[in-house]
Order: sequence, then structure tokens, then C-alpha cells
Amino acid sequence: MALDVGSAEVARVLRDVARLGQFFEIGVGPGGPGWEPFPGAATRFGAMTRDYAERLRTREKRVAGSLVFQGLAARIWSPVVAAGSRGIVPDLGGLRWYWAPGEAIAFRLDEPSGWRADDAAEAAALIHPMVVDGLLKPLRDVLSTIVGLAEGLVWGNAAAALAGSLNVGAPDPARRAVVRELLAREPLAAAGAFGPDGYVRRSCCLYYRVPGGGMCGDCSLLKRDVRPEI
Repeated sequence: MALDVGSAEVARVLRDVARLGQFFEIGVGPGGPGWEPFPGAATRFGAMTRDYAERLRTREKRVAGSLVFQGLAARIWSPVVAAGSRGIVPDLGGLRWYWAPGEAIAFRLDEPSGWRADDAAEAAALIHPMVVDGLLKPLRDVLSTIVGLAEGLVWGNAAAALAGSLNVGAPDPARRAVVRELLAREPLAAAGAFGPDGYVRRSCCLYYRVPGGGMCGDCSLLKRDVRPEI
């Protein structure tokens, strides 16, 4: 589909959704040294996984790798879904990112552009292949050269990151509608479901193995009502 939204309008929407919080931020304009296309080479992910393991005080590389994937997935889903719920889906094909030990992850688009979406289904149809096939599968492939992560865990993390984006900001029916449309598509549909107590995943992100970590609110290991929401 041809791009039909120009730089100024996409930049405006990105600035608007960034007000929701750090996980919703995508900068605009050229970056300096250290910025590279996402996901890029494995070297940075190796350093990031080691850094996460040290900060989490775990010797299990797969635990750190799992949380690296989930954190990055959250940073990708959150802004594009929020923008899509406002009728504009940014093109993330040129997404660039920056990270260094001790510094926050940052994303940016050199020259933003995008598409108009009239409803949640149209937004999800644009977002799903762009994020799942264009960004998360390449991220999974790069991380697989560093640490082994089961497919169920990977897509459970992706789905949990997507559902978890709704926990930031005021309740937003438009944003929730886009999230539900995305979660109905594979490989996310098999990863979990909304129930009376919120989203429940079918796999575990391994956070419970972090010293003092406990269980996440959407953890499949918690005993609760997991009947699908009607």
C-alpha cells in the first residue's frame, strides 16, 4: 500500500503519543553516532543481554534474553499502536535505535511517513506484518545467535508486551480495539487471551527466575479464572 501521510503529520502524532510515557517515544530526525537500523548486528544484543543479566543478578542468559526481547517488543508496539488508534500508522521500515550500557534504549525515524487507518481493523492490518514480520522476527533471529528462546516464549512475550501497553495512560477504547485486533492474529492469537482478570498468557517470560522477581500479573503460572472474556 502506498504511503499517504507525510512527515509533518506523522511527526505530530508521534509527539502526541510520546506524552504517554517513555515506552511510547520514537524520535524524529537524523541521529548521531551509535544509531543503527533495527535490529542490526548481534554484537549490541550480546552486550545488552549481559548487561541485563548483571542488573537482574541472574546467571541464566535465557532469562535476560527473554526480558530483552519483551522490553524491545513493548517499545515497538506501544507507539505504533497508540498512533494507529489515532488514525495514522507510522512506517517503521526505517526504524533506527540506540543503546549503550547504562543508557536508555531509544528509537527514531530519520524521515517519518505513514498510512491513514479508518478503523482498528485497518490499523491492525497495517501494523501486524510491519511489526511481526519486519521487526520482531528479525529480532528473534538475531537473539537466537546469542541465547535459545522457545517460540512459545517469544510470541508470548510479544503478545504480553502488546497487551501490557494498555496499562499505560487513561483507558482508551480506540487503543484497546487495535490491540484486540492484533492479538487475534497469529502468532499472537495462540499466546494468551483476555479473561475476567485481564490478559493471561499461556507461556512464561521467566521473570520468576530473577532473584526476588516473583510473578508477572499476566503469568500463566498464577492460579485464577482464565476463562475467555465474553
